[in-house]
Amino acid sequence: MEIFFGNNLKILRARKHRSQQELAEFVGIKRSMLNNYENQISNPSIESLLKVSEYFNISINTLLLVDFSKLSGSQLSELERGLDVYVKGSKLRVLATTVNEKNEDNVELVSVKAKAGYTAGYGDPEFIGKLPAYQFPFLPKDKKHRAFQVSGDSMWPIRDRSWIACHYIDNWNDIIDGQGYVIVMREEGIVFKRVYKQIKDRQSLLLVSTNPIYKPYEVPIKEVLEVWKFVLHFSNEAA
Repeated sequence: MEIFFGNNLKILRARKHRSQQELAEFVGIKRSMLNNYENQISNPSIESLLKVSEYFNISINTLLLVDFSKLSGSQLSELERGLDVYVKGSKLRVLATTVNEKNEDNVELVSVKAKAGYTAGYGDPEFIGKLPAYQFPFLPKDKKHRAFQVSGDSMWPIRDRSWIACHYIDNWNDIIDGQGYVIVMREEGIVFKRVYKQIKDRQSLLLVSTNPIYKPYEVPIKEVLEVWKFVLHFSNEAA
């Protein structure tokens, strides 16, 4: 696993127009040690990582695992404002999953009943481990899949209580406008909609139903926990 902390530290410090001495004093280390961090001569302690994270208001995982040199100026600005738009879901969090005896990912089933607890337990291996899990050999092995049970008729012709298989989206900028996605949100829970990304302009997603009686609506990107792309569905008779 490649670590980008040293170069990221240089980039952030330059953007804030801070000297090595100023940052070193905040972290509580010598300037020479900070210089070693930036030039990858030595690795930071946990205490130093926590102080740097506090100083820039950016998570430790992001500081370590995201290559800031590949982000645009506007993306870095979003990051500095705490909006993690360009790093959420980009494999910084280990996705809780279950595997079979061959160490292959299972497809966990999130029923309508289980949806109520999913927003709290989505990152908890114990919660995910209690979900029914199956193997679907026709689904690609290079992606993580999960199945969600649909409720209501907003995505007709997919019927109420049908199951939809989806694969995990680890970079939300890969959302394809107008295609179906399961969106997991902090407050609103789990919905299945056609999605249009408005991340750069409005820091939101536009969610649209196929049933025209339901009006489109926006959700702030900061409220989104997970995104899963629709692959196929099974009728409730087959579930």
